[in-house]
Amino acid sequence: MSGSAFLYGSARTPFGRFGGGLAGIRPDDLAAGVIRGLLTGLDPGVIDEVVWGNANGAGEENRNVARMAALLAGLPVSVPGTTVNRLCGSSLDAAMTGSRMIETGDAEIVLTGGVESMTRAPWVLPKPSRAFPAGDVTAVSTTLGWRLVNPAMPKEWTVSLGEANEQLRERFGISRERQDAFAVRSHRLAHTAWEQGFYDDLVLPVPGTDLTRDESVRPGTSVEALAALKPAFRADGTITAGNASPLSDGAGAVLLGSERAADVLGRTPIARIAGRGTAALDPRMFGYAPVEAADLALRRAGVGWGRVGAVELNEAFAVQALACVDAWGVDPGIVNTRGGAIAIGHPLGASGSRVLGTLAKVLVERGERWGVAALCIGVGQGLAVVLENVRI
Repeated sequence: MSGSAFLYGSARTPFGRFGGGLAGIRPDDLAAGVIRGLLTGLDPGVIDEVVWGNANGAGEENRNVARMAALLAGLPVSVPGTTVNRLCGSSLDAAMTGSRMIETGDAEIVLTGGVESMTRAPWVLPKPSRAFPAGDVTAVSTTLGWRLVNPAMPKEWTVSLGEANEQLRERFGISRERQDAFAVRSHRLAHTAWEQGFYDDLVLPVPGTDLTRDESVRPGTSVEALAALKPAFRADGTITAGNASPLSDGAGAVLLGSERAADVLGRTPIARIAGRGTAALDPRMFGYAPVEAADLALRRAGVGWGRVGAVELNEAFAVQALACVDAWGVDPGIVNTRGGAIAIGHPLGASGSRVLGTLAKVLVERGERWGVAALCIGVGQGLAVVLENVRI
C-alpha cells in the first residue's frame, strides 16, 4: 500500500561551537541521544528503518553511523540502518529517502536524521604509493572541504568553499554590507527565538554536557562589529568569519510515517512531504544550487512561490543565501524567521534535519500551509523539500 509520507516529530541537540560544549561527545553518541529523545514514549520496535546523514564517516562514525547510533540508542537489532552522504544535505537527503520508502509502501515508519562532529573529525594519513618512502608524510584534515583530490579534477572546480562564494558574489553583485546585515539578522532572530521558547520542545539536552542552547548565537553582534572583521579568503574579499556559518557539532532527527502510522505512534502528523527537488551545477556555483532544487520541488508539489508562507534555507554563507532569496523573488521576511545557520551553526550532516524540523514548526506557528526547506551542497548540488502543514 502506498501513500504520502508525513512528518510526526523532530528533535535535535543544541549545536556546539568547534571545540566547544559538545567537543567531548562522540558523533555516534550524539546521534544515539537524539534518537532516544525523539522516541521517548514510543516502542522503538515500530521503526522499520533508520536513515541517517553524515558528511565525514572517516572517524568515530565507524563508517555506518546510522546502524551504530540505532544500536547504541537501544533499538532492536532487527531495525536496519543506512547512512547517506550528500555532504551538507545529508540529513535532508535522509528524510527524502525515508519519505520515498513510505510512499512506495516499503516502510510505514522511518526514523531519519543526521550527525556531525566537526571538532572530532580525524586527520587521515594517505598510504604511500610505494614501500619505504623517503621524506615526510602529511596528515590531511577531514573537518571541511576537499581532501585527497584526484589530480584529474579541473583545478577551477577545486577552489575552497569560501573562494567559490567570492566568485558567486562577483557574479551577482552582492555587497559586503548586505552580507553583514543578513548575518546580524540571523543572530537577532535566533536569540529572539530562544528567548521566546520556540526551540524549547525542539532541542534536547546532551547528557554529560552543560550545553542547553545553540552555542554560536551572539545577540550582541552588530553591523559595525562585523564590518571590522578581515576577509577570510581574499585580501579584497567580502566573506568573513562573521557572515559565514561556523564549524559546528550536533545531531538532529525527524520521524516520518504513513498516514495510518498515526495509530501506531499515537501522534497526529504535523506536515506532509509534498515535493522533493535535487539539482546540480558547476561545483563553484554550489551556493546557488538551492534555486533550481526548490523550484523543482515546488513544481512537483503543484505549488507556486506565491503560495509559500515560510522558507528555511541553510545559511552556509550569507552571500549564497541572499543570491537564492533574490532569485526566488520571495519576501525576505518569510525566510529563516527563527534564525539560521550563521547564528545557530552548521554541523554538516545534521543541518538538513534542523531546517526541516524548524520549517514544520514555523508553518504551524504562523498558520501557513506551504513551506520550503533547502540547502546548498559542496561540489555543486542543492536539495529542497516542500512541506504542507496538515494542522491548518
